[in-house]
Amino acid sequence: MSPRASLPGAEELFRRTTGPAREAKAGPQVAKSTKLQVADEPEATTQAAPATGTKKAPKHDEKVTYYCTAAELMALERARLALRADHATAADRGRIIRAALAYVLEDFDARSDDSILLRRLEQ
Repeated sequence: MSPRASLPGAEELFRRTTGPAREAKAGPQVAKSTKLQVADEPEATTQAAPATGTKKAPKHDEKVTYYCTAAELMALERARLALRADHATAADRGRIIRAALAYVLEDFDARSDDSILLRRLEQ
């Protein structure tokens, strides 16, 4: 007995998934347009959240890992679920963290000596 695992061959990996039997069950195919038009938006409207629908998250080039307590993580999850249930706002934990970070840093820039950041760090 060989210690090597038995892997499928190229024929099995690259086989057709659609065939005469599958196409017959699927019914007639509807032709779909391959021309996709996207409207150009001015810079000001891309920054503001639309009144309806969801806003696509901006691309982030940097990653930060932080550690938190179990209680902080549960509070973050509760806030995420409350945003979804009570306010119909879908946000992942990273988006909530970015919003909170932006708020705290803006508050610190505006009121440095009386900022919430300074008060929390001095506790």
